[in-house]
Amino acid sequence: MELISKVEFIGGQNPILKYKLFDRDLYHQIVIVKSFNMLLLFPELFTVLRCECDTGESSFEVRTMKKTKADVSNDKPRPHLCTACDKRFPTKGHLNVHKRIHTGERYSCSQCEKSFSSNTGLWKHMNIHTKKYKCSVCGICCLSCHDLAVHKRIHSGEKLFECTVCSKQFSTSSNFVSHSRIHSGEKPYKCHVCYKAFINSGGLHRHMRVHTGDKPYKCNVCDKAFCHSAGLHTHARVHTGDKPYKCSLCNKRLTTSSSFQEHKHRVHSNSRPCECPFCGKLFKTNKDLKQHVRIHTDAKPYSCTHCSGRFTWLHQLQRHLLKSHNEGTWFTCNLCSQKFIRKNHLQQHLLRHEGFKPYVCSECPKCFYTAYDMKQHRLMHSDYKQFCCGLCGKDFKHKYYVKKHFKRCSDKLQYTVCGVYLRCD
Repeated sequence: MELISKVEFIGGQNPILKYKLFDRDLYHQIVIVKSFNMLLLFPELFTVLRCECDTGESSFEVRTMKKTKADVSNDKPRPHLCTACDKRFPTKGHLNVHKRIHTGERYSCSQCEKSFSSNTGLWKHMNIHTKKYKCSVCGICCLSCHDLAVHKRIHSGEKLFECTVCSKQFSTSSNFVSHSRIHSGEKPYKCHVCYKAFINSGGLHRHMRVHTGDKPYKCNVCDKAFCHSAGLHTHARVHTGDKPYKCSLCNKRLTTSSSFQEHKHRVHSNSRPCECPFCGKLFKTNKDLKQHVRIHTDAKPYSCTHCSGRFTWLHQLQRHLLKSHNEGTWFTCNLCSQKFIRKNHLQQHLLRHEGFKPYVCSECPKCFYTAYDMKQHRLMHSDYKQFCCGLCGKDFKHKYYVKKHFKRCSDKLQYTVCGVYLRCD
């Protein structure tokens, strides 16, 4: 008879698992193999204390009978101090391994460019090259037998770990524990430089590259380096031209998920939840609002590393570096030799040489080179005037015309001695 069992792991976050138990007589073996990774790695630390099979359901309570390796390690005295970051270790060997983080000493793989802070890490990594633990389904090579067993759950869809708060399921205990810290707010891994905290060691390890400047992921086409593998993966699409995200409304294709979401919000949404506290103008994103506020505050966040020049906008700094310090790369048109700071400006310029106008007005058959040109044109078909003169209150459709009007309007003002101005008729 097929039975449904409940396994409770006493310790840590006390997660509860549910899985099928097919043979009551082999319950002990199945509990060890199919529950937690700790049971799989250290079965001698666990035992079944209670079994109730009379009701047709089997309930197993699994408790640790002695301290785990982690508990024993935490109880040990830590007399060996790292003078660089004040971290303590129970043995001199552990301290010496840790010191390699500060000295930069690494164990390099003879078959690829990867390097490791410990010989154990290199030894495990070599299993990938020897294909000792290779998945028979997708061919990926894992570091260990345990990693291969966990990897196979991707193909089987097996998710043994379920969050008791939000019912989200996970295939690995490490992901489950990291997720549980979202609910508890626990962040046990802290940076010793800026004291920023993280829910797992991987997050801390990636963060440390901000301080060390380490960029281990290099593009094999242009040698550009990145802190994270995700950055390299996204950058590779620049060379391949791959744009996997397609907008269903305008058929535009984008490189990243974030740019796709931003495109939908900017182009196809009329929502403007962000209001300027100085002039009341509304914006679609907080990023747009922050850039706009610089007009009122006169903030210049972009500074030149060669001189004292400061700039409000990034393109101003880029132009300054190219013209004054010969730093950067011009994007040059191969047809007319015109130069551009940004690649997208060159691409828009090339459309004019080709005579290709991909943007068509929905109100008339007129076509345009850029979406901005089409947007400006469509104002002709609308009575909406979004720009207003702050002196006389006259409304305009285009920013260009309100600027010209504002200059003429301000020239007509007469100022009193105290600085109060009156509008002339």
